[in-house]
Amino acid sequence: MVYGFMPGPEQVDVQVLVPKGQAVAGSAIGILVLDLWYPYLPGNVANASTFSFPVLYKILEGSTGAQILTGDPVLLDMIVDGGRELEKQGVRAIIGACGYFGHFQKEAAAILDVPVYLSSVLQIPVIRRGLKLNQKVGVICAVADSLTPRLLSQCGVCDSSDIVIVGAQDLPEFKNIIQSTGHFNNYKIERQLVGLAKQFVSDNQDIGAILLECSDMPPYAWAIQKAVGLPVFDYTTLINWVYDAVIRRPFAGSM
Repeated sequence: MVYGFMPGPEQVDVQVLVPKGQAVAGSAIGILVLDLWYPYLPGNVANASTFSFPVLYKILEGSTGAQILTGDPVLLDMIVDGGRELEKQGVRAIIGACGYFGHFQKEAAAILDVPVYLSSVLQIPVIRRGLKLNQKVGVICAVADSLTPRLLSQCGVCDSSDIVIVGAQDLPEFKNIIQSTGHFNNYKIERQLVGLAKQFVSDNQDIGAILLECSDMPPYAWAIQKAVGLPVFDYTTLINWVYDAVIRRPFAGSM
């Protein structure tokens, strides 16, 4: 099989093969999705229109929010089985649509055959390298108590002295996402997340950049950045970065 981008209209003079069992093609990014119930707006990792390229989803049927927050070991087999199904359909990298998939980062990456980037938290080591020595990475997550030292370590963050964390678990409207109620008021969530971010930065004036851990937060990244005036990283920055690595395109321009 030809790896990467096929520049048309010229033809590539190679034998094109496909593994037996692969029934679709063209989705380089495979995304593992929890079996939850609430709206997935544009910007959400579970909304395919978020991306300018095709993605392939695998729902981990029967998985719960409680399991991912606690890092229930039962999920590892579901992640591996789902990842193998995505591999079979030709994906070049696998993403987990919840930052708390980071509980399983090392094990899943060791087992699966394509690169695995399960959690948005994987970006922290890169983000912190771009900041001044006296600055910190501010992490806004869904549930603060679940962003444990073990999860951080799985994602390459062994020293948390230069990160600060705040959770959205107490925001009234965000609870509809945590509790998987099937509905929420989008305007209220945005206002509440923006208010949380502003207070977070006010309380921690050494924050140099923000990471939104939760895959449900990218729809509000623009509003948060407008309010706090800082770089804002999230799941979409991770996924676009990975996609651009596994699907390189030839440059064109004038000289």
